Amino acid sequence: MLCSESKASSRVKNSMTIDIEHSDGICILRCKGRLASGPELEYMQARLEHIKVIACRRLLADFSEVSSIGSMGVGFLVAVFTSVMRNGGGRFILTGVQPFVRQVLEITRLDTVIPMARDVASGLETLSAEAAPV
Repeated sequence: MLCSESKASSRVKNSMTIDIEHSDGICILRCKGRLASGPELEYMQARLEHIKVIACRRLLADFSEVSSIGSMGVGFLVAVFTSVMRNGGGRFILTGVQPFVRQVLEITRLDTVIPMARDVASGLETLSAEAAPV
């Protein structure tokens, strides 16, 4: 019995969720768990399609609760970034990146392409300032 409880806890711990919120014209993508290959592929594709359909022009991706990222997660991040940036005047910012995820972004050199902020508050401030008329 203890072994099956341990496996169930592991599944819950390792699962991913991707929630999308809207706040003042900014889409907030809250990712949690491990963004890695596995049975979540269809789920990630569905979330990506939803992001494309709602056509966010300003998107903040909160990765503060992402414990690790694999090639599928990197592909998802690039696809979301590309989708937002293709919109005229699109803006994207990644926040709360944990050390292991940061390493992956550095190895893939995405840290030189995707703008990052320390936390959600500073990311929202950056996106709001960029949208303000000059």
